[in-house]
Amino acid sequence: MSTSAFDIAAIGDGLAFAAALGDLDAALESSAVVVSAPPGTGKTTLVPPVLANRSTGRVIVTQPRRVAARAAARRLAQLDGSAVGTRIGFTVRGERQVASDTRIEFVTAGVLLRRLLSDPGLDGVDAVILDEVHERALETDLLIGLLGEVRELRDDLALVAMSATLDAEKVAAVIGADAAPAPIVTQTVPQHPLEERWAPSPAPRLDERGVTRGFLDHVAGVAASAGLDLFRADPDADVLVFAPGAREVSEIARRIQQISDEVDVRELHGQMPAAAQDAVIRGRSVHEPPRIMVTTSLAESSLTVPGVRLVVDTCLSRYPQRDAARGMSGLVTGPTSRASAVQRAGRATRLGPGTVIRCVDERTFAAAPARPTPEIATTDLTDAALLLACWGAPGGAGLCLLDPMPADNLRDALSVLRGLGAIDDDGRATAEGHELARVPADPRLGRALRDGSALVGARFAAEVVALLSGEARIADGDIGSALVAMRNGRTPDSRSWTQEVTRLLRSAPAAPAGPTAPTTDDVGLVVALAFPDRIARRVDRSAHGATFLLASGTRAGVSGPLADAEWLAVADVSRAQGRAAGGTGAVIRAGAAISEEQVEQAAGHLITDRTEADFVDGRVIARRERRVGAIVRSSVPVRAQAGDGGHDAVRRAIEQKGLGVFTWSDAADELRRRLALLHRELGAPWPDVSDAALLDDLDTWLGPELDSLASGAPAARIDLTPALRRLLPWPAASELDALVPERLEVPSGSRVRVVYPPLDDPAARPVVAVKLQECFGWAETPRLVGGRVPVLFHLLSPAGRPLAVTDDLASFWSGPYAQVRAEMRGRYPKHPWPEDPWDAVPTRHTKSRAGRE
Repeated sequence: MSTSAFDIAAIGDGLAFAAALGDLDAALESSAVVVSAPPGTGKTTLVPPVLANRSTGRVIVTQPRRVAARAAARRLAQLDGSAVGTRIGFTVRGERQVASDTRIEFVTAGVLLRRLLSDPGLDGVDAVILDEVHERALETDLLIGLLGEVRELRDDLALVAMSATLDAEKVAAVIGADAAPAPIVTQTVPQHPLEERWAPSPAPRLDERGVTRGFLDHVAGVAASAGLDLFRADPDADVLVFAPGAREVSEIARRIQQISDEVDVRELHGQMPAAAQDAVIRGRSVHEPPRIMVTTSLAESSLTVPGVRLVVDTCLSRYPQRDAARGMSGLVTGPTSRASAVQRAGRATRLGPGTVIRCVDERTFAAAPARPTPEIATTDLTDAALLLACWGAPGGAGLCLLDPMPADNLRDALSVLRGLGAIDDDGRATAEGHELARVPADPRLGRALRDGSALVGARFAAEVVALLSGEARIADGDIGSALVAMRNGRTPDSRSWTQEVTRLLRSAPAAPAGPTAPTTDDVGLVVALAFPDRIARRVDRSAHGATFLLASGTRAGVSGPLADAEWLAVADVSRAQGRAAGGTGAVIRAGAAISEEQVEQAAGHLITDRTEADFVDGRVIARRERRVGAIVRSSVPVRAQAGDGGHDAVRRAIEQKGLGVFTWSDAADELRRRLALLHRELGAPWPDVSDAALLDDLDTWLGPELDSLASGAPAARIDLTPALRRLLPWPAASELDALVPERLEVPSGSRVRVVYPPLDDPAARPVVAVKLQECFGWAETPRLVGGRVPVLFHLLSPAGRPLAVTDDLASFWSGPYAQVRAEMRGRYPKHPWPEDPWDAVPTRHTKSRAGRE
């Protein structure tokens, strides 16, 4: 490997970050550093060669996006005077320009994650730089955790986390070593003046279908008008317009071009071919017309677009969001965080004074979130969970992450992986899981490639998977038609799709050849192999579309040609409102027709043929049902019997309906409350009797009763008291009455019932309601559960009305009792109200009757 030094002075000439190189050199003595500097200061250009000059191995620099990795490599190679792919190279999905002696390699975070699985020690690598950490992309967050473990074994590996806007102290604490935070290098530069303008739209920005046409018209008009004014004053300036997604980019660009043909309107988003992206970020020559560039958040911080002096911001972003209730993830459009909006505006002031026009009013802007939500908190975690399982840290156990994985999202991801056979019951990766992790795609798509190769042939499976894993738009949501268009080269994405197919074929298993001529009718099979829980059956049809029920239980609407299918294999379903959603709250964005035979091929593990039960008027009604997950294929009434699947059917019905199907007797309710208090105070071996715990363990405590219900017994006649007693732990059960007695003896000799707190009020106390006169002289308040829980006394009048509530009887007799006596002895003269309750004889009777006893 070439070890000739980089000329830092030449590379850093004119870059603001050059002033911080002394601080950087000093900080690098600790091997872990946090760098925080504004966009355009040159940190991405200068820090990598500085690290390369300190080592003989390779320096890897991660970027969140492919276009940024390519652009950074080309910029640094240009300043170095070398060709890309020699001293400086890059590796992104589908493209690699690296030589054996490359010193600095720019990669996407995903590329480095996959590389770590095959080379956990990063042999030959001396430093890793994680750029744009502030974006909180999931893959970058994972790299922080994994590289922390690598550095425990390799104290010679330098790690630098860089960002424009960064919670530096938090990152420094996580990547530091020996309980000491990493040093922070901060470089600030005088900001060029920024003029802020506000141009709120008369039309709403969003409706149930997404970004409105009226708002797109408004943004295009603002950009065209302000751009033309700018170009007259400064012909060398360009305009950058931020939109939430690729569709809006194209719509705004088309509208601007219709307004004015005097400018060069360019699009910039992740779905464009690499060459077209690179052409935009290279800038323009003096002979080319002014440009209005419409982009997604891609240009927000991870790359620099030269010449921009005006930014027009929709103040909208598109980000992943998990809908736990429907078990699906998707991209949603919402307000841009204020931190991201500041990043966008900063693109106008890199070289001099600039202007930002925000297409909202100041109040709407102030109401936006302060920072973007970390992707780890909102996105589908299936791929991440498989990677961590292969790494040996299931669920991220033991890793130092900036934020933990949300429990609900992680649980769903692990469920998917178990269904794929990728992890075992303990969350460890299986051999199949390691195989799927080597496929450069989501694990579900990896399964489709692997299993689909045997059914339809490797090339056909790879073609469908490449289409699903890419960013190409699928017209009308019809994957089959989109595949035909790709094959015929009729879309701008055909070239990148072809490259992805070739890449996937290298990962396809050496399976027996499938059909020699698969057709578009087989597209649905490959889709279903990836997403068997999204197989869907049409349940309703209207003039506006159709409603489908997914195997997962979600209902979703669809319009267009897919509405005519009886069965669909769905690749993309997301939250939405309006006519297309058919009132379901979800819409199918991409799918393909599938036959019932293909359903059985792809989702055999979801197919059941069994008795199902329901409670109608308190009795079990049973049917024999054939299902694909939640989809009922056929249903026939049957007589439920305990020995013919009826027991299991009743159990499932109770799990679905809840314990409210039963009538709880006072005895059963009291026993459950007593057990709940013991579990809350003592824990094991006393059982958890919450609804969730009882429903999870029905066979243990309710087994005989399930058989009775299956045989026709009404739920109202089921006595739950003996059923709950089956949960009593032996031999500890012999202490039940001593720890939580049903009744408590008071000084008068009465045995008064103890009312235990309800399950939904854990702060409540056991209560004894007793006449005040029965407790005269009682100083020590009784305590239950081995002295842990004091009893709360409701001291009653002779008529049974509350006079006082206390858990400190001694204090009551010495204080408040005197006031109670003054108020009550005239009202109840036949009952004793002694001046000194300590010497009085406790009684439940009147004074005359007490005197005769």
